Amino acid sequence: MIPRLAIASLANRWLTALLTVLAIAFSVMLLLGVEKVRTGARASFADTISGTDLILGARSGGVNLLLYSVFRIGNATNNVRWSTVQEIAARPEVAWLVPISLGDSHVGFRIVGTTIGYFEHYRYRRDQGLAFAGGAPFADLFEAVVGADVAAALGYQVGDRIVIAHGLGATSFAMHSDKPFTIAGVLAKTGTPVDRSVHVSLEAITAIHVDWQGGARIPGLVLTPEEVRALDLTPKDVTAAFIGLHSRLTAFRVQRAINEYAAEPLTAVLPGVALLELWGIVGTAEQALAIVSALTVLTALLGMATMILATLNERRREMAILRSVGARPATIVGLLTAEAAALTTAGVAAGVAFLYLTLLVARPIIDARFGLYLPLGLPTPREGLAILGILAGGIAAGVVPALRAYRLSVADGMMVRT
Repeated sequence: MIPRLAIASLANRWLTALLTVLAIAFSVMLLLGVEKVRTGARASFADTISGTDLILGARSGGVNLLLYSVFRIGNATNNVRWSTVQEIAARPEVAWLVPISLGDSHVGFRIVGTTIGYFEHYRYRRDQGLAFAGGAPFADLFEAVVGADVAAALGYQVGDRIVIAHGLGATSFAMHSDKPFTIAGVLAKTGTPVDRSVHVSLEAITAIHVDWQGGARIPGLVLTPEEVRALDLTPKDVTAAFIGLHSRLTAFRVQRAINEYAAEPLTAVLPGVALLELWGIVGTAEQALAIVSALTVLTALLGMATMILATLNERRREMAILRSVGARPATIVGLLTAEAAALTTAGVAAGVAFLYLTLLVARPIIDARFGLYLPLGLPTPREGLAILGILAGGIAAGVVPALRAYRLSVADGMMVRT
């Protein structure tokens, strides 16, 4: 009986009820949307590099090593000697080692000197490898592979020629203009810092610096690309290296051996551990967003309670008639509580539906443009608890006007006010 009365009462005030449901729906959509974005951002953040067991660099903090080697943020404290890299690569536990050399740029995008192994072993989003939207890996000394964002921002295609700048920054006056590069390939979008990088060979990094010293050209020494090709271009050092092991069970042993390396101060970090540490630093923003969205839901529920309270004066006669025909006080309380529960349930259902419809449309666009993968699965346990909390909060919000109606007497309801 009470559910039928509640539905009939809400139908009689359908416009106000609809607006209340929409307010709850959009607040629920915001709360769950923030949770989806948080989950997707954390997963994408953690999946920036996968399948790499250790990251090797000069002695520094683990987060700093992760930032400059993977996210291309900041600079290394020092480089690692090439002989050291070769010695570590020769360890029996090491399956593969991919060195990288950083320090130069192209129109603000980082230059990454590396080997062909980079395109074979770099993994992201768990086990996805790098793919080419066009062209192929560099095969010549002066060939480059650009990331998807570089190609999109600068309009590059396979076959275009680019010039590398010495040092970092969007504007540079120290250019390696005498040794231009030809774009051999354009990588497909990954949603990682790879998209914002220009990749060349380690030998190319050495080649463009053979007639440079201390960040400037050596006076009187100008070598043409043809003359450079005849030189020994083995690198002297690199910035960092990604290491894959035959067995992850040996990760701690190899890490300790690298950290205790006697010939030079080194650091080896497990990417997963460093990512968790970094997320602990930047994860405050997600907590702030969650608090804001929770407050939005609370505001919507308070609005619903206010709406029910505001209509009580108009419903005094309705309450009195119900009491006069035998309705118990508990029935009045149950009626208003049921109305609040119905509004909250409808709002939550609509909010979840709106969220998944929005995700269905926007997910491919967000993934392609921002590299943020938003899962389109059933609500997670955390989201389920949030939904249950909203339903409980909606019912609790209906208790206040229900208790107010309970106190209204039959005589007060039937009284004509002038």
